[in-house]
Amino acid sequence: MEDLSNYRKSYEKDSLTEDNIPEDPINLFQKWFYEADASGVGEANAMTVATFGKDGFPKSRVVLLKKFDEMGFVFYTNYDSEKGNAIAANPHVCLSFFWPTLERQVIIKGIAEKVADNISDNYFGSRPHGSQLGAAVSDQSQVIPSREFLEEKLAALEKEYENIEVPRPQHWGGYLVRPVEVEFWQGRPNRLHDRIRYHVQEDFNWKIDRLAP
Repeated sequence: MEDLSNYRKSYEKDSLTEDNIPEDPINLFQKWFYEADASGVGEANAMTVATFGKDGFPKSRVVLLKKFDEMGFVFYTNYDSEKGNAIAANPHVCLSFFWPTLERQVIIKGIAEKVADNISDNYFGSRPHGSQLGAAVSDQSQVIPSREFLEEKLAALEKEYENIEVPRPQHWGGYLVRPVEVEFWQGRPNRLHDRIRYHVQEDFNWKIDRLAP
């Protein structure tokens, strides 16, 4: 067994204190997101989505955040995929971002819901032609016989939709995750990390707590 016990790093780049945070977590997320993007981290919008599967196991995978505002966080996927079926059965999900260059994490608990069809249509129409075809070709999460099977399906669709618009598959679209809890984690020396948690209240205001590292 490989021993990784000596893999250690001292986190010393920044701090997160109650006197330098806004009342709304979306405003702090926006600040951190653009700082991460400016830092040169690859794909600052890459996030982990965790769901509860029908088999009772949680499962995490990386997707790309495509929009965020005061309503929540939006990503796109195949509704018939494993994650889509998991969300249909239990819309409670967890999103997480890790930006190592800034020694920061953000963890978001929320409720996922499908976005309106016109929103999915508009986003799908903005994708490159190849990405549109890929979404139409892939029966995401299903067992397939070979890579060649997938490429043959793609080649057939390329001919069918040569120089014409690809319609959005009805099984493909966006999810909006409405946050109920947002935790910001800033690495600090001696593992005494800063953890600030926002939790939404019944009046839709946010309660702010500091958590022990």
